[in-house]
Formats: sequence, structure tokens, C-alpha cells
Amino acid sequence: MDFIVVVQMVVAAVVAAILYTIIGVAPGTDETAVLAPITLAIVLMGVHPAVILCFFISAIIAKKLTDSIPVAVAGIPGGVMAAPMVEHAVVLKAHGRPDLSMRKMASGSVIGTLVAVPVSLFLASALVPLAPVIKVYANQLFLFGAVFLALMAREKVVSLLSIIPFALLIQGLRHLYWGIEAVPKTTTVFTSFFLGITIGPMIVNILELFVSSKRKELLRYSYKEITMREDAKIKGIPNPFKILDRKEIASSTLGSLIGCLTFFMSPVGMTIFLGETLASRIKDPIQKAARAISTMDALTNATYVSGTLIPLIALGVPLSPMAIGPANALFNAPPRFTLEKNLHHVMSTGDYILPVLIGAAIALAITYPITVKYSTKICRFVFRLVSHEALLGLFFGLVVMLAYMEAGFINIWGVMLVALVAGTINRWGVNYGVQFMTLYCAAYLSKLVVF
Repeated sequence: MDFIVVVQMVVAAVVAAILYTIIGVAPGTDETAVLAPITLAIVLMGVHPAVILCFFISAIIAKKLTDSIPVAVAGIPGGVMAAPMVEHAVVLKAHGRPDLSMRKMASGSVIGTLVAVPVSLFLASALVPLAPVIKVYANQLFLFGAVFLALMAREKVVSLLSIIPFALLIQGLRHLYWGIEAVPKTTTVFTSFFLGITIGPMIVNILELFVSSKRKELLRYSYKEITMREDAKIKGIPNPFKILDRKEIASSTLGSLIGCLTFFMSPVGMTIFLGETLASRIKDPIQKAARAISTMDALTNATYVSGTLIPLIALGVPLSPMAIGPANALFNAPPRFTLEKNLHHVMSTGDYILPVLIGAAIALAITYPITVKYSTKICRFVFRLVSHEALLGLFFGLVVMLAYMEAGFINIWGVMLVALVAGTINRWGVNYGVQFMTLYCAAYLSKLVVF
């Protein structure tokens, strides 16, 4: 690989690690909402494919490492995937051990990354011969995925019932754009609808502020007081294999392996199920919480890495919740990437190794020591000086810009409509996975409904 490209990969990985170390600490920064728009912007800028992949791998690892900080220190999830760990982190916080909580989670993330990278590369290579068969039935697999994830959801009935109406909404807007010649009939609007789904819950929350009856129902709080104690001093470079005991290492490794094998399933569902299962027999509350959160964090990192790499290397189509969520721009970012020509098609299997290794190594080298040593200081800085609303406003602005670029002014309102519907049914229990899978099979499903 060209030396200049390697230098660019290193720079991209460092930038991603620093940026998402800060973003990860901000409470409520959903992984899809903060990763997808920036990754898409980088793709559309024409950056080298290996640099894009290196940036993304570094970003997801850094984000997953640092979203444990607000959970441990304040009991507030840094992202959707950190939410299942809140209960156990609160137990440790109640026992005066938020530092232990944070170190266990961060160390679990390291284990998850170390397991997921080689396992994902191996599994992806093993699945390459099956790729032609899988691609032929891609639409059917997307529809199956939507139904499967709906059945895995907490609200199964409404999730299943939402699939056809949501698909008709998506395809109906496309036909509207074709009919009024907002876009050529050879162009399928996709990216902005995808981003509309990601900002859906935020749009619903904002619009409810303008509804007087809803506004009166909202709870009002004074400033929330969060007590933090200074970080315990750690000499030298922290070692995850010393922070975790043998059973926690074994549990984290097992959880990571299972997470890689089930890359196509809901990461949140698998995190809750395996985390609780592997810690269920422990009686001591501190030991049980430590085992659960270290395993959960390892599993989330593993599902993020494997859910990106396995579909990308082996298939070229996004057949995992991670691939259809935060990593979607690596698969489908018109006009540069489409399902027929994306990173899978322009990079060989061997081309993935160096970007993945550089991205993972730099993210771990930068973010893990900082997270373990200075978690309270970072959390205090972000809570005081980094506006959560400003971050969300930045991502919302990116969505509006990309919506206009894809199909003009009318598409801004189309994306708002998609966001409003997506956010509403999300509140009813229809998760992102069901909505994204429905987006992918909208054209196919609409034809089935017609006949």
C-alpha cells in the first residue's frame, strides 16, 4: 500500500480517536446519529477507501470505550448500547466504586476489540464463497431481517404491523420525487431517508415542545447535581488483563466470540441476554455487577466490529444492524458507493487488514489509557463545557444539508416526514433495526403488496 495512504490512515485514526473520545462522553449521543453523518460526509469527500475504513474503525472503538464514562460516573448512558449497563453501574456507584465500574467496562471493550478483529477477518474470509448466493436473495434477506428483528423486539405486534406502511411511505416519496422530476428516475433516494430515521426520536421530541398539551405534561427539573470524586492514580500504562480477573476475562472473551458469531442479530438484545446470563449465578452484588458490565462492554465492541467487517468483506451488502446503521455509508452512499459498487468491490480481502489494525491499535492506544486514568476529569469537562444540544444541532444540520444535496428542497420536508413517522413508531417500540431493514426492502416489499 502507498506510503502516503498509510500516513493518511494514521492521521484519520488519530483524529477519529480524539473526536469520538469527546463525543462518547456526551450523554445520549446515539451511535448511529453521531457516526453515520460524519462517515457519509467523509465518503462523499472522495477520501481513499482504506482511509475511510481506518477512520471508522478507530471511531467506533473510541466511542465504545468512552461511552462507559458517563454510565460509571453519573449513571447516564453515553449511547444506546451503553443503556443496558446502567443498572449494574449504579450498583457499583452506590457502593462507592464508580472508578471500578469505568475500568471494568473500558477493559471489557479492549478484550472485545482484541477478540473481534481477528475473528471477524477469519469469518469474513470463510463466508466469501457464499457471497454470490446471498446477494441473489438480498431483498428477501432484508425482508426476513425486518421480520426477524421485529420478532426480537419488545413490542412485537406493532413492530410487525409497521413494516408494510413504513415501506409504502418510503417508496411513495420516491415515486413523488420521480413524478415531479426532483430527481431522475434512475436515481433512488436513500441516504437522506436513512438519516431521517436516525434523527427521528430527536425530531419528535423537538416538535412536542410546540404542542401545548404535551409541553404541560413534561417534567421540569432544576439543575441536576452530580458528585464526582477524583480518579484513583494508576502508574504507567493500564493493563486490561490486570484490571479484569480471570473469570471476567473468560466471560468477556466468550461474550465477544458469541457476539461475532451472531453479528446479524440485534446488538442491544444480545448484550442484555448474554451479560445477564453470564453473571446470573454470582451472589456478591459488586462482583456480579463487575462481571456483567465487563462482559456487556466486550460484547458490544465485538458486535460493532464484526457487524461492520463481516458483511463488508464477505458480502458487500449490509446484513447486520451495525451495517445498516452507523456503518451504512461504507455500503451505500450514492453517488460514490452503491450496493453494486462499494468498499467490498474496490478493496480485496487483504486490503482490509492494515486499515483495521491501524484504526484499532491507535484507538486503543489513545483512548483506553485516557479513559482509565482521567475519566472523572474528562466527564467534568464535557458536562460543563460541551453542549449536548450543540452536538445534536451539528448532526441535524448535516442531515438537512445532505437531504438538500440528494433531492433538493422538497427532500428536506420528505426527510422530516420520514423522521416524524420513524421517531413516533420508535417510541412505540419499533427499533432502528426494523426500520432500517424496511428501508432496504421498501421497493421489493411494495411490489409484493401490489400483487
